[in-house]
Amino acid sequence: MKTVYDFQVKMSNGEKKSLHEYEGRPLIIVNTASKCGFTPQFKGLQNLYDTYKDQGLEILGFPCSQFNNQEFEQIEKTTEFCQINYGVTFPIFAKIDVNGPFSDPLFKYLKEQKTGLLSPRIKWNFTKFLVDRNGQVIKRYAPTADPSSMEDDLKKLLS
Repeated sequence: MKTVYDFQVKMSNGEKKSLHEYEGRPLIIVNTASKCGFTPQFKGLQNLYDTYKDQGLEILGFPCSQFNNQEFEQIEKTTEFCQINYGVTFPIFAKIDVNGPFSDPLFKYLKEQKTGLLSPRIKWNFTKFLVDRNGQVIKRYAPTADPSSMEDDLKKLLS
């Protein structure tokens, strides 16, 4: 059975990273943007990370410019923006597409596992996927869902 751990992603420095390195840890995988109305969700994601990282939680951020071009061109500006403005310490990976012909394979898989309301497409920035310790996608959260709304589901995975 395929899991998220079967994928490789590109880090912000251009190197490939196997998600197998996160095996056994619950994950929140999110497509992000630095110039979006939902950008303040970085703070809520960081709060979850600070609270639960010692229990194994990992948050993986994937910048995307597919929605009104709301991401910096240079990944260095993106990571600096996230760190300075929201104190982000969880990994921010290379910029990707989440929809269309150049959609990142990880996000194709995530969308197949948990479709959105009426469509598998990701409709906007900050669509969040919760993944259990076995690499299975448990739930998909809409861009409007505050990260704190994930906490009860996350606690179940951590217990």
